[in-house]
Amino acid sequence: MTGLRTDKALRDDRIAVDAPLTWVAKSSSKFIAANERVLFFLFLFTLPFVNPWVRGDGVGYYAYLRSTLIDHDLRFEKDYLSANESFVISRADPQGHLLPRMYTKTGYVDNHFSVGPAILWAPVMLAVHGSVLLADRFGSHVAANGYSYPYLLAMALTTACYSFLALFLSIRIAQKYFEAPLTLLATVGIWMASSLPVYTYFNPSWSHALSAFTVALFLWYWERTRLHRTTGQWAILGLVAGLMGNVYYPNVILLIFPALEGVHLLFPRQRDGDPLVVSIQKSALNCGVFVATFFASLIPTFITRWIIYGSPFETGYPAISTWNWTSPVLLKILFSADHGMFSWTPVLILAVVGLPILVKTDTLLGVGSVLTFLAFYYFIASYPDWAGISSFGNRFFVSLTPIFILGLAALLSSFAKWLGRTTRAVAIACPVLALLILWNVGFIFQWGTHMVPARGEISWSRMIHNQFVEVPLRVTHDCETYFTRRGEMMLHIEQEDIDHQEIHGDREN
Repeated sequence: MTGLRTDKALRDDRIAVDAPLTWVAKSSSKFIAANERVLFFLFLFTLPFVNPWVRGDGVGYYAYLRSTLIDHDLRFEKDYLSANESFVISRADPQGHLLPRMYTKTGYVDNHFSVGPAILWAPVMLAVHGSVLLADRFGSHVAANGYSYPYLLAMALTTACYSFLALFLSIRIAQKYFEAPLTLLATVGIWMASSLPVYTYFNPSWSHALSAFTVALFLWYWERTRLHRTTGQWAILGLVAGLMGNVYYPNVILLIFPALEGVHLLFPRQRDGDPLVVSIQKSALNCGVFVATFFASLIPTFITRWIIYGSPFETGYPAISTWNWTSPVLLKILFSADHGMFSWTPVLILAVVGLPILVKTDTLLGVGSVLTFLAFYYFIASYPDWAGISSFGNRFFVSLTPIFILGLAALLSSFAKWLGRTTRAVAIACPVLALLILWNVGFIFQWGTHMVPARGEISWSRMIHNQFVEVPLRVTHDCETYFTRRGEMMLHIEQEDIDHQEIHGDREN
């Protein structure tokens, strides 16, 4: 009886000790679920801002889907000649024929834009196309040509959903390492104070929001399976990595993460008793599977490059030898008035400052994030068109949205520890991030309505004047126009873009 009482007493003691921990875990789980609900409802609130149009770079991305689905080929004459005027004006003659320089040696229209966005849009667009064809049999008379409103709306909403999934997966990663309120602040801060909103809502046919999704999917799956990944899971990771590369070529820089993991796995196994030969064999097998599935996933890119350019490895972009590898614009890309990443979207300063702190939180995730950012930074700084020509902020870095969320969450967490209370950190961070978001929204408004030029350097004095004087005067009227007479507004913006493009004479990339 004494032994039974002792066992029961021990169990009672464990229950008493574990009860607070269980309560904290349940509370944390509820908070995380609340975070995701808040994120979802914010996303629903912003959906009316989605702009269903295809213009600029989006013409090239969307052409892969529309031409394949409707015309059953990869000849893009119809797509290019039906595009917005500022796109067509530098690509066609006065008679409405594409210029000879627009054709490659294979006789196809030059389309250096990636095929990945079309892959992501395809499931939804197939359903929409079938619905339009079916509705036409009942007398709807909606053109089943890929240009009519159901197609454009579906494309835009699909991009917005992928953008939301990028945020959702990013916050899922961040919540494993940082307190839920801080991860929500970091996610909303990067979402609304970066370049992401422009490519989620205003230009949804461009690749950047879709690229952020594929990077988030890759990081989420890598983090979820790391250090105990089976061979089959290495294959899945390779497929996701290939999808990431199909959407945006520089995303292959993210392969730094599995490379670091591979090095980490090779040596700790010696401490676990695995012979070196066995460890090398396992690593080689997993590496081989990953590389094989990665290249298999890239087949759509290889095929389209081969058809259009005659080689699976020809991208249509400037030759690597012409890049500024020895003289990258390391400062300009951050601070220039010509779409500098920090000068246009200062929230990213906080995110980048937080990346070294992430290393202290989790070495593998942190080092991978720091190295990825540095490699991406150097790569884009070496690119001849590093400013993105027509760009809000430096749009190329939208791909790194998940890494920026982790960096900002790490900085907020460190700030909370320094203050000693999370609630104090939240109380201070909320108004700071709110101001950054308001500043960004006003800047986006200026850029979208051509109060500042879409291309080239802007005048900071003019921009700041607009923020405090012109934007408050115009925002109500222009927002009303955006929701009630959007077509008229887009035509006006398009004409202003044409006028500005004639001054700069640049081709969008």
